[in-house]
Amino acid sequence: MKSLRFNALLLLPLVLASLACQAALRAFQPTVAPQIQSNARTFPGPASATPIPPTSTPTATFTPIPTLPPPTATASATATASATATADPTPTELQFQVFEQLWKVVDEEYVYPDFNGLDWQAVHDEYLQRIQAGLTNEDFYAAMDEMIFSLGDDHSVFLSPEEAKEEDSEFAGQNSYVGIGVLTVLVPERKLVTIIAVFPGSPAEQAGLKVHDNILAANGEPVVDDSGYRRNLLRGPENTSLSVTVQTPGQTPRQVNLTRRQVNGSVPVLYETLTSAQGKRIGYILLTTFADDTIDDQLQAALRAMSAEGPLDGLILDNRQNSGGTDHVTSNALSNFTSGSLGEFTDRHNNMRPFHVVGADINGSLHLPLVVLIGPNTISFGEIFSGVLQDQERAFLIGESTGGNVELLSGFNFDDGSRAWIARETFRPRHNSDQNWEETGIIPNLMVPSNWDEVTLHSDPAVQAAIEHLGGD
Repeated sequence: MKSLRFNALLLLPLVLASLACQAALRAFQPTVAPQIQSNARTFPGPASATPIPPTSTPTATFTPIPTLPPPTATASATATASATATADPTPTELQFQVFEQLWKVVDEEYVYPDFNGLDWQAVHDEYLQRIQAGLTNEDFYAAMDEMIFSLGDDHSVFLSPEEAKEEDSEFAGQNSYVGIGVLTVLVPERKLVTIIAVFPGSPAEQAGLKVHDNILAANGEPVVDDSGYRRNLLRGPENTSLSVTVQTPGQTPRQVNLTRRQVNGSVPVLYETLTSAQGKRIGYILLTTFADDTIDDQLQAALRAMSAEGPLDGLILDNRQNSGGTDHVTSNALSNFTSGSLGEFTDRHNNMRPFHVVGADINGSLHLPLVVLIGPNTISFGEIFSGVLQDQERAFLIGESTGGNVELLSGFNFDDGSRAWIARETFRPRHNSDQNWEETGIIPNLMVPSNWDEVTLHSDPAVQAAIEHLGGD
């Protein structure tokens, strides 16, 4: 396992509002309906509270966990009989119900049957005692996230009800928060955050901020503390002023004054047509997520726009900041460049589920020469997307090796509105099924290191290497 969970979480606070762990308590409905649909914690697809009709993606329903009695010193650790809730449970009873359901899902479905060397029964007993001792709802949700984190796969995660609601909005392409409208990545060693997307019409776009610009401070305060953690300084009340210290790579820092406003909409897909030294037209598309249902439409629009004045000679897909998303968004994106059987997802029982896409040619995209850029921030379905195109000999990969985090997560909704994403399957490519990307990551064909915060698009050595590969005679 690779320690990527912290990195994979970095994007979440940037596109979602600040989250408060508050319980949304409802009457107990003794059904947990899991849906297999995502491979990334940060941007997993929304799960449904009711079973989804049969599709090519299987669903399953688990045996309900009965209502537990109020905590006592001798409370049973495992439920053994079925029960029907007759009244709204107290917050403590609901905590027990969610805890037992969550623990059971992991016990029965987790992709690694040895729980990565963890004594899962001992974990149950420990957290049961903590709940019996009394936890606020905020502390309970933090404890459940901590319990799932202890699995050590750096991928599975627990979301509070409020986080689950925010996630649903994000996946529908309905990001909404008050700020300046940038998506950033933390660079702790240099105590800055670097921009990977600017929302159209946002204060940041109107002020001229661009991808690769670095934000060093806000209202005179560093955006990264001495311990290397991001400080939440870019958000604030609507119509309040903010002065940020911005540095474009290769230039001196400057002050930019903005007014915080409501930011809405989908994560944008940046694209640009580049020209090689030989005069060839090379398209460039930056994909930062597969977690937004609008990504495929934006990707196709970019392909059409860049080829409107003539056919492209090659295409660069920049996946170096792609933290993953849902299988259906990834499948739709892949369908523009390849088709057929791409590999298999395998669970702990060696059940195999094929990964298959139907090609959708956009102005020659199915046969367009491709370079995919990858790096340490290419995670989850960002990795699978890149690795599949390499495995299919459809793309040449340039950059740095990825961390290896390719489990497929299953979403489980609980009765209080909380949600868990649990690693339930892992991926094997079609042509090199002996490869274990979870262990090795995706290895580029050509190693070209590049620090995002120290380059621009036109000075990026990885982009230049890609242009040379595609644009040479």
